[in-house]
Amino acid sequence: MFKRYAIAAAILAASSAPAFAHLDPAHHGSFMAGVSHPLFGLDHILVMVAVGLWAAMIGGRALWVVPAAFVGTMAFGYGLSLFAVPLPFVEPVILASVVALGLLVAAAVKLPVGIGAVLVGLFAMFHGHAHGGELGLASALPFGIGFAIATAFLHAAGIGIGLTLGAGLGEIRGRIVVRILGGITAAAGLVLAFNS
Repeated sequence: MFKRYAIAAAILAASSAPAFAHLDPAHHGSFMAGVSHPLFGLDHILVMVAVGLWAAMIGGRALWVVPAAFVGTMAFGYGLSLFAVPLPFVEPVILASVVALGLLVAAAVKLPVGIGAVLVGLFAMFHGHAHGGELGLASALPFGIGFAIATAFLHAAGIGIGLTLGAGLGEIRGRIVVRILGGITAAAGLVLAFNS
């Protein structure tokens, strides 16, 4: 019974996210445009949920340090973009982050928390830079706060899925399902890379 609810919740979350995409700041406000922005790109959704899955897999302090490192460094990358500081290969690195984080989850790699935070932070800087490049007519601060909150929500969803599967299916079966989700994420990243 618990397994069915977890699967239904994951399907509902995955299928409903794109419905909020590309809100017009003139009609919905810059904050809501920012909230909706990460929910539009499949690459952003996959990475941010994978960060949560990986944090849940590592456990302990990683449950908050790894997602916080992503959000904080993403804000830094956003700032670089706002000040027109260029970063090379933004889109390729974003696509590589989907594959890399998917593989980390699929292979159940447990790095020390600090190294994991640095790794996700590196990818996050490019994600933040991309958000800044797509600011459009939105006001920078509310847009940035909006996408930071949406990012934290997606991390929390990944952590929730990881912990829920472990509790509902048992540690071993739950870990197997999480690893399968990581493999699916990596495969989706390859598809996105070859179709971009």
